[in-house]
Amino acid sequence: MAENIGLEISKSQELAKMLNELLGDYQIAYLNCRGYHWNVKGNQFFELHAKFEEIYTTIQTQIDEIAERVLTLGYAPVHSYSQYLKSPLKEDLHVTDGRQCVEGILNGFTMVIIPRQREIMKFASDAADEGTASLMSDYIRDQEKLAWMLSAYLGK
Repeated sequence: MAENIGLEISKSQELAKMLNELLGDYQIAYLNCRGYHWNVKGNQFFELHAKFEEIYTTIQTQIDEIAERVLTLGYAPVHSYSQYLKSPLKEDLHVTDGRQCVEGILNGFTMVIIPRQREIMKFASDAADEGTASLMSDYIRDQEKLAWMLSAYLGK
């Protein structure tokens, strides 16, 4: 497929590998956020419960877009949790405190997802893959704003 969209096979193969790693990050972030949504407790339950649903719904859409980009490049998206668990983003289990939940989301984006997306965007730009670079740029812009908002919530 990469030949059909004008990319070098070796570069599209590397991009697919990088996107599959990102897919694992997103799957873990999704599960963490879903867990926060279900389990958060405290006086800001209603506010955080709704916000976490908004975030995991966005992540779910992005998971599909990333997988479809891998397919567009001519490769198969990974679809097993054993592969996803190779992500540096770890499962965050049994968290109920709202601040800890927000910190978990913030750390996932700022320490793992956004840096990986920047790496993918740079590689994609160098490979003349505007589609992947644009996708990463859009995600980064939105996630930087989310990071700012979550940081403000935490008083940082």
